[in-house]
Amino acid sequence: MKRHKILVMVFLACLGIPAGAQEADNGITGVVVDKWGNPVYGASVMVVGQPGTKVETDRNGKFELPEKGNLQLQVISVDKGTLTVKAENGKPMKIVMDYAGQTIDVGANRTFTRAESTASVSTVYNEDFDKRTAKNISNSLLGQGLGLVSLQNAGNYAAVEPTFYVRGLQSLSSSSPLILVDGLERDMSLVSPEEVESVSILKDAAAVALYGYKGTNGAILITTKRGKYNTKSINFTYDHVVNFQSRRPEFVDAATYAEAVNEARGYEGLGARYQPGEIKAYRTGAYPYLYPNVDWMDETFRDQSVSNKYTIQFQGGGNKFRYYTMVDLLTDKGFIKNPNENEGYSTQNKYSRANLRTNLDIDLTSTTKLKLNLLGTLAESSRPGASVNLWDLIYSLPASAFPVRTEDNVWGGNNTTWLGTSNPVAQSQAAAYSKGHTRSLFADLTLSQDLSGLLKGLGANFRLAYDNYSSIWEDHSQSYIYSGYTPTWNESGTPTYTVTSGGEPSVMGKDGEINDWTRQFNFAGSIDYSRSFGKHDIFTQIKWDYEYRDSYGDSKGLNTTIYRQNASWYTHYGFNKRYFLDLALVGSGSSLLAPGHKWAFSPTVSAAWVVSEENFMKNISWVNFLKLRASFGIINADYLPKDGDDTVLDYWDQIYSTTGTMYHFGDNHNSDLGTTEISRLATLNSTHEKAFKYNVGIDATLFKGLNLTVDGYYQRRKDIWVSSAGKYTDVLGMDAPFENAGIVDSWGVEVGADYTKRLGDFAFNVGGNFAFHRNEIKEQLEEPRLYDNLKQTGHRLNQIYGMQAVGLFKNQTEINGSLPQEFGTLKPGDIKYQDVNGDGKINSDDKIAIGYSTAAPEIYYSFHLGAEWKGIGIDAMFQGTANYSAILNTKAMFYPYLDSTNLSTYYYENRWTSDNQNARFPRLTSEKNNNNHQVSTVWVANRSFLKLRNLEVYYKFPTDLIRKTKFMNSAKLYVRGVDLLCFDGLDIVDPESYGATNPLNKSVIVGLNIGF
Repeated sequence: MKRHKILVMVFLACLGIPAGAQEADNGITGVVVDKWGNPVYGASVMVVGQPGTKVETDRNGKFELPEKGNLQLQVISVDKGTLTVKAENGKPMKIVMDYAGQTIDVGANRTFTRAESTASVSTVYNEDFDKRTAKNISNSLLGQGLGLVSLQNAGNYAAVEPTFYVRGLQSLSSSSPLILVDGLERDMSLVSPEEVESVSILKDAAAVALYGYKGTNGAILITTKRGKYNTKSINFTYDHVVNFQSRRPEFVDAATYAEAVNEARGYEGLGARYQPGEIKAYRTGAYPYLYPNVDWMDETFRDQSVSNKYTIQFQGGGNKFRYYTMVDLLTDKGFIKNPNENEGYSTQNKYSRANLRTNLDIDLTSTTKLKLNLLGTLAESSRPGASVNLWDLIYSLPASAFPVRTEDNVWGGNNTTWLGTSNPVAQSQAAAYSKGHTRSLFADLTLSQDLSGLLKGLGANFRLAYDNYSSIWEDHSQSYIYSGYTPTWNESGTPTYTVTSGGEPSVMGKDGEINDWTRQFNFAGSIDYSRSFGKHDIFTQIKWDYEYRDSYGDSKGLNTTIYRQNASWYTHYGFNKRYFLDLALVGSGSSLLAPGHKWAFSPTVSAAWVVSEENFMKNISWVNFLKLRASFGIINADYLPKDGDDTVLDYWDQIYSTTGTMYHFGDNHNSDLGTTEISRLATLNSTHEKAFKYNVGIDATLFKGLNLTVDGYYQRRKDIWVSSAGKYTDVLGMDAPFENAGIVDSWGVEVGADYTKRLGDFAFNVGGNFAFHRNEIKEQLEEPRLYDNLKQTGHRLNQIYGMQAVGLFKNQTEINGSLPQEFGTLKPGDIKYQDVNGDGKINSDDKIAIGYSTAAPEIYYSFHLGAEWKGIGIDAMFQGTANYSAILNTKAMFYPYLDSTNLSTYYYENRWTSDNQNARFPRLTSEKNNNNHQVSTVWVANRSFLKLRNLEVYYKFPTDLIRKTKFMNSAKLYVRGVDLLCFDGLDIVDPESYGATNPLNKSVIVGLNIGF
């Protein structure tokens, strides 16, 4: 009996084998992962054409569909893209969200996959750029995005923001790109990196066509995070940041400074200012109040500062509702050494900000969808005193000027050369503080209606947005008393002195004013049609959008209220999933432009061919995706001409100036007639600045992991506003008008590559971007030049022009035997210049183009390396520049006037002396030296650099271990380094900041990320 039971069990087990196999064959199962192999949570998976089959992936990226057969699956992830794959029945699928599936947004209320797109767009995602623990998304993008040139600037923590260019410098007017947050022009400095899902660089005409006048210089599109259907997650991040100032300037001590002053005066035929006993007193510290030796930098600033950042994110949704909410808190305390010397307030450089972001997606009905985005920010900053730059004081004040405090504990200073108001320690402690407040609200609502009941594929969109930003500045500063000594060295070898005092004490100020505000209203409405007919896919849209912007800030007064409109027709056509054609026809209007010239027409056409879909490519296994694309478009701009002080002008108005006295009516009824004359002629028959953009490119995925992008482009900017003064002579008798006559050509190549591979528990990623951007001025109505070397047309934008130095004069005999230099009296140790034009004399007619641009490099590149094994990982990103120049004209560091500035150690050690005649720098001077301080090859330096932008070492706790806690789903501990290393030729100053301002920071961060 027992034997029979065993046989029955074996038989039933055998029956269960095919039954189980049949059950697996009844549906489609699989897992969705990203390029690293990490599960994609909340991705929608459905059978193509059957939205009712939609399911969402779980936390492990798994999904299951009951359908079977020869089906196509569409996978949609709000953060990883869209992908269509062939279903596999009977075995689990592994779907990798690849490069071809990345979504591209060109402003048409619909995204296309990279395979479908015809535009030149590079996209970076949150996991790529959120590694600097930056205060905002702007400072997270250094080195990120193919085609984006991002340059770090200096300043205190609250104010420092980078400069951006898309494909480098482009025009004589402006090269600044359009900044978009969720499709609307907004201030990216108010957006935290944690709330951003992706950043796209829109480069060619096809990418920016629908943005009208504002897209001429390319665009940076920031897309914030959204919720996911049928999911819920909470994520908390804490970062503790320690900042260190990099490459602080070094200045000579008091005794060396005194010797340097005497040396400089000796070259100029003047007597010594300091006696040997005084120099000895500076060196020994025998009389510290009369002959001080103060390290002003060390007395004013501490070595490090601290920032803290807290972020909590809620993301998820149900069947008809999705949400994303983030709260972000940031605090920073700066480098002021002793900020708490006063009762009741601090004079520290401080910054704090709170961001609250809420993005909602609501399916009101099966055909009506509502999208709501809200961002509110509150920020507060404070600084010592009113508006003084402490670093400017340190660059100006030598160690020997006066003591920090006198013997009577009064702040040091005098009423002669070095005023007490230039005491940086006093300014950092005794001048009280100022405080700034900023508030902003970004709000936009989009309503989408499916009108398939009227016509299948028909839809409509309505968008309304309102943004408000304001900045208020409170002045709570005060003045203080200061005192100083004027010593005299007597014959007995001891000093005597007199005391001088200055300054008036005051109570703290209570003034406040609005510093800046902006109000913006946007409206957009569109009707679109999207259908597939067999092998044909079509999307077409008619759209109208309107913008109102009113602002108060740097451009107070003129052109602060702007109205813009765009009327566009955009069509995207695809055939057989491999041939794509886009056409955009855009009419744009702007209130900035002259009556009768406010509207312009901008057409764009682009095409793409997915070569990898062709039958002849099917057997090439190492080519997974290959697409060729090309675009051409004319993009207009509404830029206005500007005068010499960068003031925007109403160019169509006739400008008059009045001199003398017009009519005066008084008791005597006397009158004097003044003179009214034409000041500048009005511009007639004006037009718009235009960009003719051409682009060809390749997108590819090779060897199942190597993503490759190559772009080549050419652009002609024409009808640029320029002054026509060079076109006329003085016979005109008045200021010449502005004309649309400028022409600038630019061209370049961009190459981006990224390779990711997983081998069991080990995964690695390597990649990089390289971009070369060059430009040339073809026409600018330049005035006739006496010599060819003076012509600027035919050179780069922002080209440096200066003298060609050929050395330093060794002695008076050499000076007497050389051609005359017309920049002042020459002394041994002065710079000797080349007679470029051969006229037998040396003056400003001998200037030539030297170096490269100081505004933007021609070559911009980056590369990254990453690896992970069982949760232990390392990631590093380097970024560099080439063909980039600096003019070393910073006072004290490179241009020391020893009667009014400090003296850097670097200059002193590399100065000309009779014993060092092949020095790097000319002789010391106690007064301004017009000859030596001409812009010349002596002062133009190679600004190229390579920086270690980000370095992260991390540990992801094992999933099984974390889930045993029953409340956490993931945990990551990391240590980051930011801007730790810099390789360059300047050495003593940072190539990104070499002026009298805050040194750039390098940072070390300890952080923790927990998912619930």
